[in-house]
Amino acid sequence: MRRTSLLGPCVVVLVASCGFPRLPAFSGGDDSDGGMTGGDGGTTAGDGGTSDGGAPALVLEVLAGDPEGRGSVDGTGADARFDFPIGVAVDGAGNVYVGDADNSTIRKITPAGIVTTLAGVAGKVSSADGTGGAARFGSTAGVAVDSTGNLYVADGGNSTIRKVTPAGVVTTLAGTAHTQGSADGTGAAARFNFPIGVAVDAAGNLYVADQGNSTIRKVTPAGVVTTLAGSPGMEGSADGTGAAARFNFPTGVAVDGAGNVFVADEFNSAIRKVTPAGVVTTLAGTDGTGAAVQFALPAGVAVDGAGNLYVADQNSTIRRITPAAVVTTLAGTARMEGSTDGIGAAARFNRPAGVAVDSAGDLYVADEFNATIRKVTAASVVTTLAGPEGAAGSDDGSGAAARFLSPNGMTVDGAGNVYVADTLNFTIRKITPTGAVTTLAGAAGVNDHVDDTGAAARFSDPSGVATDRGGNLYVADFNTIRKITPDGAVTTLAGNAGADGSADGTGAAARFRLLSDLALDGAGNLYVADQGNSTIRKITPAGVVTTLAGAAGKTGDADGTGAAARFSDPEAVAVDRAGNVYVADHGTGIRKITPAGVVTTLADTNLLNPTGVVVDGAGNVYVTDPDNATIHRITPTGTITILDVDSALVSPMPGLAGFSRLAIAGDSLVLTYNNAVLVLRHGAR
Repeated sequence: MRRTSLLGPCVVVLVASCGFPRLPAFSGGDDSDGGMTGGDGGTTAGDGGTSDGGAPALVLEVLAGDPEGRGSVDGTGADARFDFPIGVAVDGAGNVYVGDADNSTIRKITPAGIVTTLAGVAGKVSSADGTGGAARFGSTAGVAVDSTGNLYVADGGNSTIRKVTPAGVVTTLAGTAHTQGSADGTGAAARFNFPIGVAVDAAGNLYVADQGNSTIRKVTPAGVVTTLAGSPGMEGSADGTGAAARFNFPTGVAVDGAGNVFVADEFNSAIRKVTPAGVVTTLAGTDGTGAAVQFALPAGVAVDGAGNLYVADQNSTIRRITPAAVVTTLAGTARMEGSTDGIGAAARFNRPAGVAVDSAGDLYVADEFNATIRKVTAASVVTTLAGPEGAAGSDDGSGAAARFLSPNGMTVDGAGNVYVADTLNFTIRKITPTGAVTTLAGAAGVNDHVDDTGAAARFSDPSGVATDRGGNLYVADFNTIRKITPDGAVTTLAGNAGADGSADGTGAAARFRLLSDLALDGAGNLYVADQGNSTIRKITPAGVVTTLAGAAGKTGDADGTGAAARFSDPEAVAVDRAGNVYVADHGTGIRKITPAGVVTTLADTNLLNPTGVVVDGAGNVYVTDPDNATIHRITPTGTITILDVDSALVSPMPGLAGFSRLAIAGDSLVLTYNNAVLVLRHGAR
């Protein structure tokens, strides 16, 4: 299959895993420095060249993992694909409706497991009323269905409540797209702030978990919006009536036959009850009774005809609460992520987000990070209704037998080993050139901050990695920088896990806020994308932290020197041999910072969502742009070309919207995509 792009015709195929070839594809850089000039710690490479005339074809290979876990494909059972399904609802005929969040669509699953797209178009993020594929959503989160088959959607990305008829006609019931706030009123006059959960009672009234406002809202069938409980912007945990009550990022809601609303109060790790009069109490918050019960970020709730409440608890379990507030675990095992069908504790989930119950007592679960829809019977038998079982996980193994869970930043050492920040497994993985995957440090599913060796170490949110000439790894771990020696010993180089902020200093005296990536120069200095502070930080080998460019808390897109510059949302960094730093600045483009801190814009928002950046030995910059499903190449003179490998792919992969980070390995590009690591190289036609 051929496609013409700015690089000329190229061929992209999907083949089995193989090692990194040493071809003249990206060659031209001097590798004598041990491979320390690439972003994300990547190795050096030279001019990427264009695919004109007799140039070799581009070949895409799976190095490790299973890339099929996410996507947008209609089909039956395991042939279907979802992308972070969150909301789930079931109608009287047993049809399941899914808020497929990252696809911005509403999906329908028949009792036979046939999946179709009811409304919206995958990857088309906007707000438009219309029928079926003419409609547009932001981030489709919670869904609810009424007795006549109308569907209601919490369109979190647009801060609106949408209605979808059985024929797929989409209208906006309340709120105004792209206008956040908290205002009671009718229809477009009302305001929400990222509504995420929705439930409907027998009279057609909607109850909304208005997460960004930490309130519970009520919407009548006529679109009249009132605040039932909580006070906007006042997070906390307080029982009380109406505005006196406090919630902390409520996520899921359910309503029983008496009009009581049950709330998964996520950041309070509690289940709350709200009476029709707005009186809020804490129903449950270890199995047992009442407030003695502990949850870990409960996300979705559903209530059956007998008054039993079911909770999708993001500790990878499904919990049940009886009307007497007795809590048991119906399926899954706490802190044991995976994707396994089975009975009760033998089953595995991965961050279940939404739950619905039908008249027979069967549960349907949006297993968010497995990108599947699961079914749980009253006898706790768990099966996979739709989506590919097992695509995500934490298994070591070779090639496609290995499993990852949102692999993010990568680096490559001089021997061609790839190291991956396996973010949602909270581990650092190693992939040899032949595709053999092992876990270097951390324990899958255990989120913490512990310095130790190998599996005894703990990470909080590893997102970026870099390696030096001595084989040491450096990890951007939420608000700290960690160091891993070749024997797996993990220490904290800079920052304090218990305190975020923005402070220059040495070691634990420094403060960061939500680190996303890092890169290492030839002298051993680290450059860090401090995403939460919108700054770029520098760390010397001795752990001395300074701010190279940007000002903490000051976002924007201004070029300038040092603190006068502004960044929007720095996601990834790379550094060249001259010490220039390149930043993938989400929403702004690619920025360049000289060693003196002078910031310029190398490429603007034609790169709509740059998430990864790497630079080769010749100064060519490569950028992943998942929103455009492209890889961009920027020459030292600023010429931009596109290595477009999107539509050239054939089934089973639906497309490459989803490229995240990249590194250079010898003469190949290595990329994270979904739950896999891919290699892009040149090969013979």
